[in-house]
Amino acid sequence: MAEAPAAPKGLKVAGIAAVIVAAGVVVIGTMSRANDTHEAQSWSNARSVPTVHLVDAKDSAATDGLTLPGTMAAWNAAKLYARVGGYVQGWSKDIGAEVGGGTPLGTIETPELDQQIIQARAALAKAKADASLAKSTATRWNDLLTDHSVSEQEADEKNGDFAAKNAAVQGAEADLGRLMALKSYATVRAPFAGVVTARNVDIGDLVGPGASTQQPMFSIADVRRIRLYVSVPQAYAAAMASGLDATLSVPDQPGRSFDAKVIGTSGSINPQTGTLEVQLVADNPGRVLKPGGYAQVKFSVPGQAGTVTIPSSSLVFRAAGTQVAMVDPNDHIHMQPVTLGRDLGGTVEVVTGLGRNAKIVDNPPDSIAQGELVRVGNDHG
Repeated sequence: MAEAPAAPKGLKVAGIAAVIVAAGVVVIGTMSRANDTHEAQSWSNARSVPTVHLVDAKDSAATDGLTLPGTMAAWNAAKLYARVGGYVQGWSKDIGAEVGGGTPLGTIETPELDQQIIQARAALAKAKADASLAKSTATRWNDLLTDHSVSEQEADEKNGDFAAKNAAVQGAEADLGRLMALKSYATVRAPFAGVVTARNVDIGDLVGPGASTQQPMFSIADVRRIRLYVSVPQAYAAAMASGLDATLSVPDQPGRSFDAKVIGTSGSINPQTGTLEVQLVADNPGRVLKPGGYAQVKFSVPGQAGTVTIPSSSLVFRAAGTQVAMVDPNDHIHMQPVTLGRDLGGTVEVVTGLGRNAKIVDNPPDSIAQGELVRVGNDHG
């Protein structure tokens, strides 16, 4: 049997090289996929580690005091209603006008009252005439009694009639005085110096008891000083003594602050809010503070020594009690129990559990747990 011819030597070398190249491609591809898988796993693991931001616990004794929102009110304010029925004859002051005490603001035409005054004057004139006649009669009968021309009974009757007629005069005078007092209300006057804050009537409007609806003709406010009302947490109630200094700021006066002083409190805690209402007074230079507006009031109340304050947003409430989240040197979470003191609004006082400058997690997620691995982002300070 004849043997097959042997393959050329060059073809053998080429075949071996092709096999080696193919094997290399397979190995490189396998290594590349393994590397990609490792990188993807590392990226996925990195994404699964939450990032937290830290804040410092601050010394309570070094804090600036207690800052709370307050509402401003005029030192004095009045709504002026029509005391007498009639039609608005005119007004002389509009909103924004500064007026002194007793300044006329508007007038009311009172035709019905004017007729009543005429009638009352006529009644008074008649009463005076009747009294004058009764007096003359009583005088004559008293003279006749001296001569025994009339009986004592008859003289007493004339004297009694004079007394009754004289009393009728006094009644008529009082009635006329009452009507004239009402007439004086036809001119609406400012009860004190201030600013007209509202004018709710126009010429010809029906006002007073005969009007279908009752609303104030004018409103006036004394804004030379401002009252402030602040709801203070019960923990600070004992510090709210008369004379306590405070400062206030308002959104429409950026960069400015105004001195204020506590002048009184409600003396009781509101059971719904757990707060004490505190009243302050502040001078109002330039009338820049507006009644009814909002203000931030900062009381000069230092924090308690040996305690720290932290943001309220850093607290974690669990069945085990109130805690904060801290990060150990290996970037793992440690849940630290704390005891709270006063609630300061945006911050709370921590009595035990934290030291000064301790770093805690701000706005921790609800799922944060002891020993959890985290990544620390930029501190919030």
